[in-house]
Amino acid sequence: MTGTPPPTIGFIGLGSMGSGMTRNLQKAGFPLVVTDLRREAADELVANGATWASSAAEVAAASDVVITMLPTPRHVSDAVTGADGVLAGIRDGGTWIDMSTSVPEVADGVRAATSSRGLRILDAPVSGMSAGASRGMLQIFIGGDADDVARLRPVFEAMGDPERILHVGGHGAGYAVKLMINQLWFSHLVATAEVLSVGVRAGVNLEVLRSALVASPANSNFVEHDVRSILEHGDYDEGFALALACKDLGLSVDLARSVGVSVELSGLVEQVFRRAKAAYGDRAGEMAPVRLYEDLIGAPLRTVSEEVTR
Repeated sequence: MTGTPPPTIGFIGLGSMGSGMTRNLQKAGFPLVVTDLRREAADELVANGATWASSAAEVAAASDVVITMLPTPRHVSDAVTGADGVLAGIRDGGTWIDMSTSVPEVADGVRAATSSRGLRILDAPVSGMSAGASRGMLQIFIGGDADDVARLRPVFEAMGDPERILHVGGHGAGYAVKLMINQLWFSHLVATAEVLSVGVRAGVNLEVLRSALVASPANSNFVEHDVRSILEHGDYDEGFALALACKDLGLSVDLARSVGVSVELSGLVEQVFRRAKAAYGDRAGEMAPVRLYEDLIGAPLRTVSEEVTR
């Protein structure tokens, strides 16, 4: 893309992730055409030069590259194949990147239905939570043709950490990798909550216990870093709703079932998350299952930060 005007990016979905991603695309100099169910979600982008479109079809018609960032596979399907969807507006040979946490079936169906139109389709889901989206430091896992990945790398680098933008395989591989990452991260969350709760009830100081885990072969990124938002600040990450976490877990278990792999542990983790959703509501933070264990031991899992002790 060096030496040529940047492509116009059409972006569909301006939620907690999409809002940060589009701001970083705009900062990187990409012209934007955007839409969302909430017109007000685009106000800042439009004030800074983006164009508002009233439908996904309008976005696609005015864009060189269309990106979807939506909550569920059904939302993706509706936005792409509906009467006013992407396929109604995208030009032949155009590019669609789905960055949602979704499943291969939707994109596979689009490829099959548009085989004569020469569309370039990539799945490129992300990790890094809303904070990573805001900072432009997402991890991106891309499934699709290598030539397309190379051509679109400047677009991905505007939203993600260049060192962690990975081409993970052919069509559908990005979806699969993201679901497996989520599955393991959610398992780490439940296991960590159990271990910390048992240790505290057994009389071990919480920070001493966590430090011992960090120094041990049982360490993980969740134990060393992610859980600290709860322990130090009582932050269960409401930027990503528990209902969406349950959706992602369901998709990962469904994927395992579809490839014939039994995942008893992941099934139990999904049950814990659904129990937390029933207790604390759909909009509770994705780390709210930790609260189940805090309720069980009758006390929040909190350490005293250095700022408090000074």
